[in-house]
Amino acid sequence: MSSLYSRSKDLSSRPRKSLSDSPPSSPTTKTFRQDRVSRSDSSGIDAPSDRLTSRTYTRRENRLASLSKTEDDSANKDYKKMYEEALSENEKLKSRLADSKQELSKIHSQLDRVTQKQDRISERSTVLESEKREKEALEKRVSGMEEELKVLTELKSDNQRLKDENGALIRVISKLSK
Repeated sequence: MSSLYSRSKDLSSRPRKSLSDSPPSSPTTKTFRQDRVSRSDSSGIDAPSDRLTSRTYTRRENRLASLSKTEDDSANKDYKKMYEEALSENEKLKSRLADSKQELSKIHSQLDRVTQKQDRISERSTVLESEKREKEALEKRVSGMEEELKVLTELKSDNQRLKDENGALIRVISKLSK
């Protein structure tokens, strides 16, 4: 059907030449055309062969016009149908886009939650690591203090021993001096 449409379009879009516009292809056609023109001019009535060709030409024009009209109607319907299909497809794509946007926002929120959890976990781990370090530092400090406490107790005991010895020496010196 598209081949008919293109033919009718080609035929209707071509400019028509009158008999006088077209160059003669051969001397016989020239005389034939001149005879036809002269007959129609001289008598005022178309010759039967001219009426037949004009009737055939008119029928052909009418047929081509109706074909092109049908083609135009079907083309208009096709364009309308194509437009409606494009609109429906656009609506479907818009709804899919909206769904995709919603899904994307859900995924972003989930990603944010997971990131926050990981941040908390990493903060906890850093807090735990820092707590471990503080605990180790405190344990070292406690062990150092325990060592100092041992030294202090030894010093106290030494000091007490020295006091006792000093008291004994003072007693010995006081006995000797008497």
